[in-house]
Amino acid sequence: MKAVQIKKYSKIIETQVVEIPVPEIGDHEVLVKVKVAAVNHLEILNITGSVKLIQDYDMPLTIGNELTGVIAEVGKLVSGFKKDDAIYTRLPLDKIGAFAEYVAVDAKAIWHLPKNLDLVTGAAAPLTGLTAYQGLHEELNAKAGQTVFIPGGSGSFGQMAVPIAKAMGLNVIVSGNPAAREQILAAGATQYIDYTKENYWEILKGVDFVIDTLGAAEFDLELSVIKPGGRLLSLRTGPNKQFAKDHGFPKWKQLLFALAGAKFDKKAKKHGVEYRFIFVRSDGSQLEEISKIIEENNIIPAVDPTEFTLNQVNEALHLVASGHPKGKVVIKISD
Repeated sequence: MKAVQIKKYSKIIETQVVEIPVPEIGDHEVLVKVKVAAVNHLEILNITGSVKLIQDYDMPLTIGNELTGVIAEVGKLVSGFKKDDAIYTRLPLDKIGAFAEYVAVDAKAIWHLPKNLDLVTGAAAPLTGLTAYQGLHEELNAKAGQTVFIPGGSGSFGQMAVPIAKAMGLNVIVSGNPAAREQILAAGATQYIDYTKENYWEILKGVDFVIDTLGAAEFDLELSVIKPGGRLLSLRTGPNKQFAKDHGFPKWKQLLFALAGAKFDKKAKKHGVEYRFIFVRSDGSQLEEISKIIEENNIIPAVDPTEFTLNQVNEALHLVASGHPKGKVVIKISD
């Protein structure tokens, strides 16, 4: 089968299409014929080795983290799935490889494709959906009636996070571009701040949580709107000591992350706020809950209109690296 691989970590974003055997499945796995794979900034981090302290890989590595596909074979001990079922998944961290014609995946990491999504739009849902779900439920431990602010939340993350937060009974405030205002309000946001006209840090104060999608440059401004005892969860800024402890990393790695995140922890502590970082994992049971929210709210993730095939992965990666796609970039792997 065809697969997209790297032979070593490299600052040059370049991959190769190679021929490798179709994987054999274990008793708890399914073999998925991949239909569509999504391209994320995470792929670039995997290629460059930027996250190798969190997850290091043996080489050569087949890249790709999320996909839709059809089950081609079912392991002996798998229940709840059968041949020809359409599924979607964020692949397990230690066994990625969505950019391939087939993938073997633990059945606990997959769920049935939501009824309102097709194989293209479905590929854009699992990673952002799980990030929002795990962020709100696990990292923030958010409760009904509390307020979460998502700066830069008008993109693909916000499309998933807003209805998930609303389903939890949260008040959701989003800042973003004016074009997305009506869509985000319709998804359940209680307030929308147009960043071209207003500065959120001059309007907001005393929110319970901030989910940062913008990165370190925004850190101080985000801290300024959180009440003491609140939490700032970042998708971008970087890991800290708490992240390393939560993931059970060895002491030497905890020390490294403590040093890397010390500046952000210190700033957060000064405001009486806890800083958290998330690196999303696979979870089929959470995808089941996310699927209900996707179907009930008819969430259809935005997908960039540019069509890519497996042989055009490098072009797709460069579109993501440029930072200007019009929705999630996807690759059609098979018909």
